[in-house]
Order: sequence, then C-alpha cells, then structure tokens
Amino acid sequence: GFPVPGLPVLGPCGAQGCVPTGASRQVAAEQLRARGNALFQAGDHAAALAAYTEALSLSEAPSERAVLHRNRAACYLKLEDYAKAEADATKAIAADGRDVKALFRRSQALQQLGRMDQAVSDLQRCLSLEPRNKAFQEALRALGSSMHEKMKAMSCMDSKVEQMFQILLDLEEKDADKKQKAAQNLIVLAREEAGAEKIFQSDGVRLLMQLLDTAKADLMLAALRTLVGLCSGHRSRTTAILAELGAPRLAAVLGVEHEQVSLAACNLLHVMFDSLKEGLQKDFRGKEDAVVLDSSKDLKLLIKHLLELLVLEGASAHGRDNALNLLIKVVPRKSPKETNNSLSLWVIDQGLKKILEVGSTVCGSSGSLPVTENSRMSTSVLLSKLYEDLKCDAERENFHRLCEDYVRSWFEGHELPGKLRAIQTVSCLLQGPSDAGNRVLELEGIMDSVLSLCASVCEAHQLVAVEALIHAADKAKRASFITANGVNLLKEIYKHSERDSIRIRALVGLCKLGSAGGTDFSMKQFAEGSTMKLAKQCRKWLCNEAIDAGTRRWAVEGLAYLTFDADVKEEFVEDKAAMQAMFQLAKSEDRSVLYAVASTLVNCTNSYDHEEPDPQMLELAKYAKQHIPEQHPKDKPEFVKWRVRKLLTAGVVSALACMVKSENPALTSSCRELISRVFLALVEEAEDRGGVVAQGGGKALIPLSLEGTEVGQTKAAQALAKITITSNPEMAFPGERIYEVVRPLVSLLHLQRTGLENFEGLMALTNLAGISERLRQKILKERAVPMIEGYMFEEHELIRLAATECMCNMAMSKEVQEMFLAEGSDRLKLMVLYSGEEDEKLRRAASGTLAMLTTLHPPICKRIPQVTVHWLEILQALLLSPSAELQHRGAVVVMNMMAAAREVAEQLIASEMLEILSVLAKDKDKP
Repeated sequence: GFPVPGLPVLGPCGAQGCVPTGASRQVAAEQLRARGNALFQAGDHAAALAAYTEALSLSEAPSERAVLHRNRAACYLKLEDYAKAEADATKAIAADGRDVKALFRRSQALQQLGRMDQAVSDLQRCLSLEPRNKAFQEALRALGSSMHEKMKAMSCMDSKVEQMFQILLDLEEKDADKKQKAAQNLIVLAREEAGAEKIFQSDGVRLLMQLLDTAKADLMLAALRTLVGLCSGHRSRTTAILAELGAPRLAAVLGVEHEQVSLAACNLLHVMFDSLKEGLQKDFRGKEDAVVLDSSKDLKLLIKHLLELLVLEGASAHGRDNALNLLIKVVPRKSPKETNNSLSLWVIDQGLKKILEVGSTVCGSSGSLPVTENSRMSTSVLLSKLYEDLKCDAERENFHRLCEDYVRSWFEGHELPGKLRAIQTVSCLLQGPSDAGNRVLELEGIMDSVLSLCASVCEAHQLVAVEALIHAADKAKRASFITANGVNLLKEIYKHSERDSIRIRALVGLCKLGSAGGTDFSMKQFAEGSTMKLAKQCRKWLCNEAIDAGTRRWAVEGLAYLTFDADVKEEFVEDKAAMQAMFQLAKSEDRSVLYAVASTLVNCTNSYDHEEPDPQMLELAKYAKQHIPEQHPKDKPEFVKWRVRKLLTAGVVSALACMVKSENPALTSSCRELISRVFLALVEEAEDRGGVVAQGGGKALIPLSLEGTEVGQTKAAQALAKITITSNPEMAFPGERIYEVVRPLVSLLHLQRTGLENFEGLMALTNLAGISERLRQKILKERAVPMIEGYMFEEHELIRLAATECMCNMAMSKEVQEMFLAEGSDRLKLMVLYSGEEDEKLRRAASGTLAMLTTLHPPICKRIPQVTVHWLEILQALLLSPSAELQHRGAVVVMNMMAAAREVAEQLIASEMLEILSVLAKDKDKP
C-alpha cells in the first residue's frame, strides 16, 4: 500500500498532478520510512535507501529528517559507500548531537575511511552518553587494538622504507639480487595508499631523486615505478613531487638513450597528467580537502618541457617518440562534449613549429634530429588530433597560417636542403590534417619542386619527393593534376630506377592512381593486366626479406590500393607466403604499417560499406546515360567466404590481436574501425568463431568495442554478439572478461542500431543472463532492462521473441521480479497475453517467464487474475497445447497459483481446470 520509489506520489484524488497538502506529505513520508524499515529488515538495502531518499524529499520536520539521514547512513554502510554514510550521519548529528545511533554509524564509516582518531572520538562520545552499552565498549576496545596494530605496522614500515633506500643507495652494496628485491618491495609498497603516503612522508621523494641521479638504469627504473605509485590518483602529492623533482629533470629522463627508462618516464608523466587533470580519483579526505589546487600551470609547465624536448638535439629518438605519444594522449579533448579546447590552442601557439621540426626531419641529412621509423607517423597523428580539436574557422585559419609560414621559412632562401625540409613537412601534413597539407601544397613552387626532385640522381632527395607525390595522389584535390603530370614520371622512375627503395615507392604512387575507381569494376585506370603485374611485384617485394622492413612497408601500401580489384584479392589470398610476410610486418616495431595492413584485409574480406543500388535509380541512370558502378564477378559472397577461410588458415587473427595490443599512435580510431570490420567478417560463419576465439580474437574485440569511432565500436560489439550467441560465453571470455562484454552488447540495443544488431545483441544478452546473478546485475547496472522491454513491443517477430527470451532469463533477478509488480506497469499483462499468442516460440518464452516469476516471487500469482480477463483461457490453452513444453510451463504456473492464495485457487477450481489437470495427470507419455 506504499508509493513505489521513483514513481510520483498520488494525491487524495488518486490522480497524478494533485498537489499534496502538508499533512498528506508527512503521512506519505512516514509510510515511505516504514516501507524503508521493512526493506532494510528484509536485506534489500538499495531499495530501502531509495525509500528513505524519497521520504526525505517529502519530509519537512527537522527531527524526522534527522532520523531519515541516520537510516540512510545505515544503508550506505551496508552498501559499503562509507563517504556517503559519514556525510549522512554528520547531518543527523548536526540536528541532534546526542544521537548515539548516528554517532556510532559515523564512527564505523570513519574507521573504514582510515580516519581512526575521529572514529575513536565518536565512540568515546557514544560511551559518555551510554556508559553501560556493551556494544560501544567492545567497539572501542577493538578499535584501540586495531590502532595499536596499525601503529606497530607503521613503525615497522618506517624501518623497512629506510632499509630499502639504504640498500639501493649504498654504492658499496654488490649483491644484485638484494638490490633488485629492495627495488621490487619499494614499488609494491608504493601501490598501496598507506605505503605511498609513508614513502612520501619519509623524505622519499628526495631519496628517489638521488636514485634517478645515479644514471644507473635499474635504479632509475625502480625510482620511476615507485613515483608512479605515489602520483596515481593523488593530485596534491603529484603537485608536491613535481615541485621537488622539477619538470626539466623529468623531461631529461624521458629523453635518455635507455629505451626502458624512457618508457618508464613516459608512464610516470602520463600518470601525473591524469592526476593533475582529473584531481582525486580515490576518495581521500582530510588534508587533501584543505588544499585548493590550480593544476593548469603545472600542466602547461610539463607540456612546455615536452615540446622543448622535441627539438632538443641531445634527446634520444625513442624519447622524442614518447614525448609525441604523451602529447597525443593528454592535450586534445577526450570527447566533443568537453567544451574547453584551450590546451590545444596553447600548444598550437607555443609548439606547432617544434612539432613540425620533427615532421620535417630528413633522415641522413646533416644536423637532422634523431628519429625512428614511427616518428613521422606519430607527428602526423598529433597534428591531426590538434586540428580536429579546433572549434571554429578562425582557429583553423590560424593553424593553416602557422603551417604555411613554417613551410615558406624553409622553402625560401635555404637552397636545396631547405626545399627538402619544406617538402617533407608537406608529406607529414598530408598524412595528418590533409586540409592543411593541401593548402601548403598549393603554395607557389612547391608542386614544381616535388616533380623536379622526383628525377634527382640523389636517392635521399628522390625518396622525399616521390613520397610527397604519393601522399598528394591520395587527396582528391591534387589527384587530377598528378594523373596528368605524375603518371608518366612515376612510370619512368619505376621502369628505369636502379634502386628498389625508389621503385617500390613509385609503384605505390601508380597503385594509388590506378585504384581511383575503387571497387567499381568498370572504372579501370590502367590497361588490362597492368594492375595484376603491379600486385605481383608488390607481393615479390613483400616476401623479399633482404629488403629492409621500412621499404617493404610500401609494398603493403601498394596492396592496400590494388586490392580494390577482386582479381588481385584472389591472387593475394592464394599466396600464403605473401600473407604471412604481411602479418609479420604487422607485428614488427614499425607500427606505421598498421593502417595499410588493415585496409588490405578490409578489401580482401569485402567488409567495407556497400549499399545495394535502387533498381529504379539504375534504370533512370541507364536512360540518362550516366555511369553505373559494376560489381566484379569475384566479389560475390561465395568468393568472399573462400577468401576469409584462406586468411584464417594463414593466421590473420593472431596478427590482428597483435595490432590491437599496440599502444602506438598509428593505431588511430579509423585504423581500429578497419580492424573491427575485418573481425566482423571473420566471425560471419558460425563454424569459424571457435577458431577466432582460440587465437585471441575474443580478447582483442573487447577494447575495440569500447574505444574508437562509433561505427568501429558497433562492428566490434556485433562480432562479440555473434561469438556469445554460438559459443559458451564462459569459455569464450574466461574469468572477469565475461563482465567486460556486457556493455558492448547493451550498446547494440540503442535505437539508432539496425534491426539485425538489436536482434543479435538481445540473443547474446539472453545467453549471458542465463549464466549467473552477477552477470544479471551487470546487465541491470548498464540500464538494459528498459531497452529489452521496449523491444518486446517490436513489430518484427524475431526481435520481439529475442527480447521476451532475454526477459525470461533476467526474471531470475529479484529486482526484475519486483518490476512486474510495480503499480501502473503493463509488464505482467504483456507476458500473460503473449502466453496466448499463435507464435509457439513466443508463447514458450512468455509462459517460461511466467513459470519463473510465479515460482520465485509468489505475490505475482495473486496479480495475474487482475491484469486481464482472459487469464484463465490462456492458462487452459497452454495445458491443452499439443506441445509438451507449453503444457509443462502451464502446469507450473497453475501449481504456483494454487499454492499462492485461497481466492486464486477457488477461481481455478471453479473453472474447468480440475478436469484438464486430471486428464494430464493420467498421461503416461509425459511424465
């Protein structure tokens, strides 16, 4: 008889919208409090909390509100939300300082939050108010001994921390194992809050600084990893550590030659950025609250030193790469919902020139910065991210102006080396923010210089020019100009150059221009057979291990374009050596090949978007003599299926899994989307799914479904759904991984997804919901139930059936059972009516839900006769059905209803139910 939490309270006339009087509000609040008490006694603490919260919104009397706050504190303690328990208990104490229950509850919360001295103070206050209360006496004794143990542990920890630092800083200590163990212990200690605070309070930062200054790799690694623990999720400690260590020292460590040390410094800086940007992630109170911190200065100071590191001649090549990767992660906004892009604007103003210095570096030229094979790709990604983060034309115009000024500064008055730097910058921009690349390409003299340098006798100069021409051929604005001017030049280079490094790049340029028609079979750019010859040469170079990996990467670039042609796809998947050579490159250190590999695989599996043309529009196009795209005969489904099998046999899944693991900027959102598309094509056939999971495909799909473009996330989620539908989810996603699958599957239920995605999402969730209560709770937490209910009204019969089956498994949860009793809800009525539908599968799912609900939650039995006048005939029809499964479900529902309430039993007996049951009881074929 109480209003349900979350629903509007009805006024005396029973209609929503009547304004309750003060007296009626108080009555409603008291009823809600009584309901909360009953729910708390029954162990349903979350529902009790909701009832008390709603009562608070209605209650006005200070004494009544204090009691409700005290009761909420009890709920929060049970739900282990100690910060909120302390806050509510404090509100109750503010109203009545002698409220021993509130004081006791606050002491329990404070104890869990680690604030022992305050917990003791509250317990002593309780005892002064009730000196004979044994519970208070026992609690104080237990807390005293706990504090004593903690003090003992702390003093022991003090000596341990001191001992560890002594071993590590002792230059005479020759025992390497002893030093390694001390370093490991220090790192482990720093991962726990108490240990981290102890190191910090014991002058640890100064001692860690001494370890960094030893310049010994093992000691530097120990110091950096310990500092990660100290800074993780703790803003004030991070600020203090940054002030003591200094940004220049941290940037210098990032730039060291030792690769592992540089990577550890990169990890530390990333943690520091996160702590400074997001403040406290862990709920520490007290000292932390007293300090109001402005992190923007510290953030900018760190970024300023990272930008300076980019152009520092003494910095190592991988240190420079790590600085670029950090800037990619921490500068641009994570989501367009964040309105503040001031950090990106500041970096563009202060550091765009420094970033372009790395992008314009010509390897091997005098005075060039040390870079790796990944540096230019990382620079392009950073420039692209910064450009995408701009919000208006004025900001973009400023970006273009700075890029043009930089290119001009090298192009004019610096002779040949300057022109090479300018052209290299153009290449870098075309690979990143192509709008900016096109703008600088149109500057006077740039394109002429590119074309003239393509004929240079110097290999290094020719490389720069040919690469720029290739990247320019990628962009629609320049392609027609290059088709007219560049094809003959590229053909000449390809035919007559003696250097493979030049020929392979010229070939890629020809591949790009030759594939301008995409998958349109009728738009061939070259003469019959030329594409196949180019592809054969690409495969030959790809398999030639005598050529360096950086050059072989260009062979994959060529295939990425040539595989638009189905004949090329067919030959490529027949060449197992070429496929495996490409997979080996995908796993190599040079991550700039990722996009080309993913593009080639998308083409081979036909997993790009292709819409079926409207027949009427085709007729109109023919009549108007317009061009009509044609599909290649070898792009039909049976050919695609055969190609997928060949790729699976060659080991494509392990290559994709390795690509996903990459932390490199080359794994962009669009690259992730391509990989998701390939995975979806690989799991299209049910018999292939087990093999995909066994080679690590299931594990790789989870991060793809949670990060990247919306299309990419959806494709990965759909692939996960297909695996979950036909495999045992507990084997496909062992351990905790199975819980990570829930969110991607729920995302398939959103209204903007296709009917097939909705259907597969529901089927997969049905399987998960049948496994365990913890999984059902995870599905509830992701707010999937309202969406599942929505699809139970869907016109498409398969989607409606899948939603009903999913609800049947979800009905094993107490929360879901309660929903079927909610006032004003038609959930139960729908299930009863569906049990009488003609579609036998729908009837089976709905009657199964009723059997489950009436067994697990008997109050539902009394409600069934109230939801529809047809309930009796529906139950009788189930019992008289030729299907034994439907009869069984009907019999379970009737048995539960007979046992639930006398008035329901009387209605059943008064009907023909007894006769039907008597006949069924004698049926020996259906035990």
